[in-house]
Amino acid sequence: MDEELLTIGAFAARARLSAKALRLYDRLGLLTPAHVDEASGYRYYRADQTERARLVALLRQLDMPLARIAEVVEADGADAAGLLAAYWADVETRVAGQRTLAEYLRARLSGRSSEMYGKFVVETVDVPEQVLITETRHTLADELPAWIGASLGRLEEAARECGGMTGAPFVTYYAAVSMESDGPAEACVPVADEAAARAWAEKRGRSWETKVRVEPARRLAYTRITKAQVAHPQILAAFEAVEEWMAGEGLAQAGPCREVYFADWDAAGAEDPVCDVAFPVR
Repeated sequence: MDEELLTIGAFAARARLSAKALRLYDRLGLLTPAHVDEASGYRYYRADQTERARLVALLRQLDMPLARIAEVVEADGADAAGLLAAYWADVETRVAGQRTLAEYLRARLSGRSSEMYGKFVVETVDVPEQVLITETRHTLADELPAWIGASLGRLEEAARECGGMTGAPFVTYYAAVSMESDGPAEACVPVADEAAARAWAEKRGRSWETKVRVEPARRLAYTRITKAQVAHPQILAAFEAVEEWMAGEGLAQAGPCREVYFADWDAAGAEDPVCDVAFPVR
């Protein structure tokens, strides 16, 4: 046996970790022993593996996913630091969202829902029949904003082949989108020329993800929200405010809810109106 190799017990003491943790890191592929005795199964480590063992342990304390830990420990210097910085920025964004959600839930649980809903003005509007080009996708909440931007961008570009846009683009939700539920959601762009739209769809190939449909005229109950309010969970309060108003007015939901985007998202400021949260009603 090479004298430079350490038993798992000696290496654990040097790395200030338990032998159990080292066995786990081995199973996860994060820290492989330098040698495993074929007869006994004993694990042996090199002294220069100590830093990696300590780094893995510290990264696991940040709840970093195993795949990202592997990326960090395999990277060098500034690259590893950059990967860690990117991960932590994601964590802080998630925690900020969770903090806002906790505040929203406290208001609901304490019976202050009416205070939250009172800041939303709900109205109705009649929308004529529309020819729509659409993309449908099952997506979880963390992927939703990127997908909305990309899909509406593709459809708005395609609208040029279909006589141009005739109304604001919108996203329809056929089921809840959260971290546990993946919809589906449908991105929709109204266009002028149904025949051209069907030719465009045929060129794209038949797929449930991309299609053309004619939506009948309908009445929408809606509330207008700012760019800041589009963020989760503020937007949940907007949906619930419209539902509460509908109940008070004796209106029944007549189709899936939607978000109608009528403003330039990139140019809008946080307090600028950008979106209508709406429900078809009868």
